[in-house]
Order: sequence, then C-alpha cells, then structure tokens
Amino acid sequence: MDKTEARYAEIARIMAETNNWTTLQIDYGVPFWAKPPLSTWLSALSFNIFGVNEFAARFPYLLLNIIIVLLIGKYAKRKGLDFLLPALILLTIPEFLLHTGVVSTDTALAFCVTLVMISFWEGIHNIAQNFWKYLFFIGLGLGLLAKGPIIIILTAPPIFVWMVIFKQYKTVWKSLPWVLGILITGLVAIPWYYLAEQKTPGFFNYFIVGEHFKRFLSSGWKGDKYGFPKSQPMGMIWVFLFLFAIPWIQILAIKVWKNKAILLKNKWVAFLLFWILWTPIFFTVSKSLIHPYIMPVMVPIALLITHFWEETTHKKRIIKIALSIPLLAIFIYTAAVFTKKPAFYINSDKFFIENNSDKNLPLYHWENKSYSGQFYSKGSLKTIENNADLSKNINSKKSFLIIIPHKKIKNIDKENMKLLKELESNYKKSIYIFN
Repeated sequence: MDKTEARYAEIARIMAETNNWTTLQIDYGVPFWAKPPLSTWLSALSFNIFGVNEFAARFPYLLLNIIIVLLIGKYAKRKGLDFLLPALILLTIPEFLLHTGVVSTDTALAFCVTLVMISFWEGIHNIAQNFWKYLFFIGLGLGLLAKGPIIIILTAPPIFVWMVIFKQYKTVWKSLPWVLGILITGLVAIPWYYLAEQKTPGFFNYFIVGEHFKRFLSSGWKGDKYGFPKSQPMGMIWVFLFLFAIPWIQILAIKVWKNKAILLKNKWVAFLLFWILWTPIFFTVSKSLIHPYIMPVMVPIALLITHFWEETTHKKRIIKIALSIPLLAIFIYTAAVFTKKPAFYINSDKFFIENNSDKNLPLYHWENKSYSGQFYSKGSLKTIENNADLSKNINSKKSFLIIIPHKKIKNIDKENMKLLKELESNYKKSIYIFN
C-alpha cells in the first residue's frame, strides 16, 4: 500500500532486479539515502526465493516478529506461566500486529532493540550462556544497519540509568567483552557505511546529519529528498502510545500506579520500565514523528504485563477485550471482501494495473509516480508531468493508459481530458485510456 510500504517494497524489488546490494535505489539510478539496508536486504532476499509479490515483501517482518515472540517466551516460563502468554499480548497490540504484516523498517529496528536489551540482561545475569554477551554487540551492529545510530540512542540511556540506580557498573564492565564486542559491532555495520559513501558521495552527511538531527529538530526541514516531514504537536508520541498499544498500555499504567512503591526495588521491573519510558520521552520534543516510532517498546510492555499477570484480576475479560481488536480487523476485511470493496478502498494502484495488464499498453501516472504503481508494473510505470507532455503523447496517436488522482484532474487541460476514457475508479484515483 502507498506510500511508505510500497516505497520500501519497490526499493527492495529494484535491489533484487539490479543485484546492487550496496546502494538502495528509489528509482533506477536514483539513490535512496534515507535508510540503511537491513530491511531492504531482507525483502530483496525474499524476492529472490519466493518471487516478486506481496507475500515475499512482507514475509521477513513476520519472521522477525515470530523470533521476538520465541525470544521472550522464556520470561513467562520462568514465572510458571504459559510460554505463549507474551505472544498473546504482543499480537493483540494493534501496533505490533500491524507491523507483523507490513513492509517496515520499524519492525527491523524493534527486533534489533529487543535483541540488544534482552542480550544485555541475559549477558550480565545468565553466566552459563555466554553467547548473549556477543549477541548484545551483534544486535547493535544490526541496529546500525536497520535504522542507523538511533539503535544506540534508544538502548544506551535506559541501560545507563538502570546501571546507575542499581550500582551495577562493575558487573556490566566485567560481564561484557567490550573490546571484542565493539570490534564485532564495527565489523557488522561499518563495511556497508563505507561502501555506501564510496558509491554515492554525500550519503553520510545526508543520513547522519539530516535524518538523525535536522528531521527531528525542525519540522520545516527543507533537505528531505523523499517526502515531507510530519509536523506533530509536542508530546504526540504519548498519544500514539496510548492509542496504538490499547488495551495493554492502559492496563499496565494501572498496574504501575498500584505498584509504584516497589517499582525501583525490583531490577527486572525497573529495567523494563526504563525501556518503555525512554523512547516516548526521547521523542516527546520531536517535531517530526509517526506512530511506528513506538514499536521498540511493545516488547517491554508485554514483558511487564507478564510479570504482573499472576496478580491481575479479570484475566478472561481482559483477554476477550484484547482479542476483539484482531477479530474486529478480520471482520472488517471479510465484510469488505463480501461487498467487493477492497479494491475501492485500499490505497494501492495494484488493481488498476492487474485489471488492465492484458491491454499491453504504456502506463503513465499523472505528475508524480506512485510507489505501488512502480512495484506492480515492475518499474515500467512512467510519469506525464505536465500538459505539454500529455499533448505530445496524445498527438503521437499511440494508445496508452494513465492513472490520475481525482484531486489533480483540475491540472489537466479540458481538451486533453475529453480525449481520455475512464476505465476504472476508486476513492482516490481513476485509470484512463487514450485509444
């Protein structure tokens, strides 16, 4: 679906097609500097295995969230609870459920944050299993490849605060192999950053300075090459958290309030609480953010709910309320299928392209390309940017198809518009033929 999901799916499709695994491309020959490559690598690899389709594009993110579920189930078992209790909680949180089935860099980042935080905890408490100490640094390296230095920004502060409050300096210093670990992190991440800058000079300045500082500090940042910064009211991240993590965040807030006197007496509870709070605190003053930024705190929400589960009352009622969210989603989609409305309401050019592919005609999009159009046309979609270009195509007397957003029809000369015949329409666009 446009715009974000289709954009990353198309970038991965181009990577798989061109076999260029270093430079992400938003169009053929046009570098995409806004994100590192991990999520694109995953989708592109999936395309090579399963072919280019929606399932292949989204499959890696399903796998990442399944790994997260398997990674944290042991914390329920340690309390004598069902291994899948954290899974039940996570998969009834709207934000987590959504990102189990879409192409998203935020799923890859959330996986890396989870790996770092869980590996840190196990690395200093689980002496018998040495691999956690190295997974901590591998997670940091993968995080740098998932979304950049934000992995350090989201994990280091809560770990540091926890370490200071519980005076764990010596334990942390002695438990983790810092020199070898930092080397491992560098070996995982640095080669790609070096090659990316070498192949497309300017990437490093744009990605580090622009995407990590100017984007968040200035809603009017003019340097964004790939979209428009989302200007939100200060503190909007908390609204996103309480809206997209229902009903568990509300239940957790009640639990935390009732247990406020003992929160800092339990190392595990405090660790999870700092993990949950830091991300929204960090983004509170951000002028540019979207709801997926809360993804990294879904896991600690599930783990803290699990910790308090035995003392939770009305468990069956809570589970029924939580299950109503995915069930409602299934009901809405099923109703849409039976009324034959998905093609009308889904924000994608898929149906226009598939329903008219038999015509074997050149395909255009008015003014700006859509990413779903690029993806489903396998990159053959072109743009007609102005009336002069449209007149030129019409005067060539060759048939073609053109997708036009309803709100942009006013930009087309009426004489040209009369020569176009509408074939199909949805709530947002129509596809026309010049025959």
